[in-house]
Amino acid sequence: MKTAEIKRRYLAHFEANGHAVVPSAPLPAISDPNLLFINAGMVQFVPYFLGQQTPPYPRAVSVQKCIRTPDIDEVGKTSRHGTFFQMNGNFSFGDYFKAGAIPLAWELSTKPVAEGGFGLDPERIWATVYLDDDEAYQIWRSVGVPAERIVRRGKKDNFWSMGIPGPAGPCSELYYDRGPAYGREGGPEVDEDRYLEYWNLVFMQYEIADVVDKETFRIVGDLPKKNIDTGMGLERIASILQGVDNLYEIDEVKPILDRASELTGKRYGAHSGHAASESHPDDVRLRVIADHVRTALMLIGDGVTPSNEGRGYVLRRIMRRAIRSVRLLGYGDRALPELLPVARDCMSPSYPELASDFDRISQYAYAEEDAFLATLRAGTTILDTAIAETKSAGKSALSGDKAFQLHDTYGFPIDLTLEIAAEQGLKVDAEGFRRLMADQRARAKADAAARKTGHTDLSAYRTVLDAGGPVEFTGYTEVSRESRVRAVLAGGGRVEAAVEGDTIELVLDATPFYAEGGGQQPDLGLITVGGGQVEVLDVQQPVPGLIVHRARVVRGEVRSGESGYAEIDVTRRRAISRSHTATHLVHQTMRNFLGESATQAGSLNAPGRLRFDFNTPTGVAPSVLHDVEQQVNEVLLADLEVHAFITSQEEARRLGAMALFGEKYGEEVRVVEVGDYARELCGGTHVSRSGQLGLVKILSESSIGSGVRRVEALVGIDAFRFLAKEHLLVSRLAELYRVPGDQVADRVEQTITQLRDAEKELEKLRAQMVLGGAAALAGQAVDVRGVAYVGTEAPEGAAGNDVRTLAQEIRGKIDPARPAVVAVAARANGKASLVVALNAAAKGRGLSAADLVKAAFSGRGGGNADLAQGGGLPAAEAPKLLATVEKAIADA
Repeated sequence: MKTAEIKRRYLAHFEANGHAVVPSAPLPAISDPNLLFINAGMVQFVPYFLGQQTPPYPRAVSVQKCIRTPDIDEVGKTSRHGTFFQMNGNFSFGDYFKAGAIPLAWELSTKPVAEGGFGLDPERIWATVYLDDDEAYQIWRSVGVPAERIVRRGKKDNFWSMGIPGPAGPCSELYYDRGPAYGREGGPEVDEDRYLEYWNLVFMQYEIADVVDKETFRIVGDLPKKNIDTGMGLERIASILQGVDNLYEIDEVKPILDRASELTGKRYGAHSGHAASESHPDDVRLRVIADHVRTALMLIGDGVTPSNEGRGYVLRRIMRRAIRSVRLLGYGDRALPELLPVARDCMSPSYPELASDFDRISQYAYAEEDAFLATLRAGTTILDTAIAETKSAGKSALSGDKAFQLHDTYGFPIDLTLEIAAEQGLKVDAEGFRRLMADQRARAKADAAARKTGHTDLSAYRTVLDAGGPVEFTGYTEVSRESRVRAVLAGGGRVEAAVEGDTIELVLDATPFYAEGGGQQPDLGLITVGGGQVEVLDVQQPVPGLIVHRARVVRGEVRSGESGYAEIDVTRRRAISRSHTATHLVHQTMRNFLGESATQAGSLNAPGRLRFDFNTPTGVAPSVLHDVEQQVNEVLLADLEVHAFITSQEEARRLGAMALFGEKYGEEVRVVEVGDYARELCGGTHVSRSGQLGLVKILSESSIGSGVRRVEALVGIDAFRFLAKEHLLVSRLAELYRVPGDQVADRVEQTITQLRDAEKELEKLRAQMVLGGAAALAGQAVDVRGVAYVGTEAPEGAAGNDVRTLAQEIRGKIDPARPAVVAVAARANGKASLVVALNAAAKGRGLSAADLVKAAFSGRGGGNADLAQGGGLPAAEAPKLLATVEKAIADA
């Protein structure tokens, strides 16, 4: 039974028994800040189990995509361990309990296949219950499980909790006896390899506290509502129903494994038993490839992209382990274009979006492989040299500075350095590496601080502050003013005067210029001092209370102590103020639609545009973005008053003013409110009424990190200009398509579909053209020492699959009794590749396709005795490759 069919039957069974079918949540954890990925089927239902939200249905069923990575290094070493898996789950939220759950599980397990069940032999099913759970024991007896096949087990095996105080309860697990070929008699207590667990029913009837570990906790009472959470491992039940030994042989994984085996020429042995034999390291690497390629497909499909942080880092590590495993098995070309489409074909019957979105998925995946291969080429050479030097010096550990150099200069990940060094019997000075990383972070912080201070000694700023006190900011009420130059700084310290062309820092007694802060860009403008004038390029507050104008003297001379006149760029200030007020409105509106957890994580308020970063576990649907934009613009139409006032923190909290995480506030705070719609602590500048914003147009929404999203928008005249350009574009397209404007999107979509269909048709025609001459080429075989040899080039740009197929087609048209070798060279993207295929008679002569490819590529290439390939040489080398193969046959 195919895995997709198992999934379908599971959902159908519980739907027929009153359960709402709930789609799998995306893999990135949607509600728990402690999780990078969803790791169990019940995660999306936790708020219902904890009583935080009212469930919209009394019963639910789902097949949840899950990822667990804590023991990623063990993947491949066991026959059932993987990072990605699927959890079939049925849930009751205070509806039915043990008497309902147990019969439902038994019915689906044993119901004949013809009637929609799994058709498991009831005589081979064992049940386990918690030590004192007599209720579950009696229910299993009532459905037909004999007493000798019901096992009582303790807290470690049959009591479930979240690991923190909260709901918990006894478990009841189902095991399937796979037969004496898999181990000893006696049930799950004796041998959990022969007796394979496939279903776990959790009865959440208690509340626990003081959790220490899985066996040490204290029950504080019964839960008023008893909930059911059951989980059936889809991969595990698939292995049982498909009659295979482990997850690497089920239909969703084995094709990836087979393709990896074919690419590398390494044979996969389906060794029985839980652990892979130490004498079969190739088996382990093939398993790593199969598991990690599938996991990467699912992660990118759910919106995770490779990066150096959080989820993106986990994805990057998974992909790199797979890519490196392929290379360790001898395959030197890009592997993901060969493996990822196989994974797509395995998983798309259950998740069709993987096929429809494969262009995006593959773009991220292939780019990551290309980047990593470049890293490997540079880093591996240096690491190999460092390892050799370490060994020759008689040392047992690679130095921390060498590991840091690989990471910092070449982007070579530390986990890969640790792994490669361990394979060579060496440790790595991880403590030294961490120390150097900490030093680098400290330098980065210092550099960031230097941007604020302009590399001037902070003591110079403090001297100015101590001498004259805090600079008065008057920009809330005025845009220009008379002031006195308190200090001129240049070259790291104070100077008396500066002349035309000098870049200086100017401190005034009072200023209307806003210093960059709170996401708001600084004011720019001019300051006239005596007969001199400076252009203000930046305004910062390097130490609290001191506003510093970074400027260039554009005329005359500027002296400390002189009177001056400061005037900001009013047009810029107004545009920035509009953006800042718009940010407050977007923030509040996001919270209205997404909940209070959608708090601001950063912002940029620039002239005519804003960037708003906020915390949310998943992407925002386009329909929600549309509603947010519409509601913000309705606030603009309402022309609400924007009012700012100073109050105490306590009073601000009472009023419900939002404060930004990570910001430090004094006892007195400034609150900015837009009517009764938005109220927020803020030191920035704003418009006086919401109607002055004119228009807010949201351009995009995207992920910028784990649990953080970014919205970018235009405000005021910039938004109007954008819409005007869009209108012109739509009008032009409507004119070209000769349709009304509201039909343009449909026509563009039709055009794209037609182009894709045409590309597919062209691919078919190319394949037919490539294969069409197979018979004629077979007839032109030349005799090389008794071997029928065909050496030919495929048409320019032929796909890799077509080249392999052509070689096999030509081979198939040569008399099998005659030793035959077929070599097909191809040129694509400036590179030459080669595929060699030979028949059984040629192998009987001692020839090997892998050996012939390696002869052509100086020892590189991958494959087996029947079929092998290599690539990477300049395209002009294609004829030489064919000649080398012919010579190797002649010399054999």
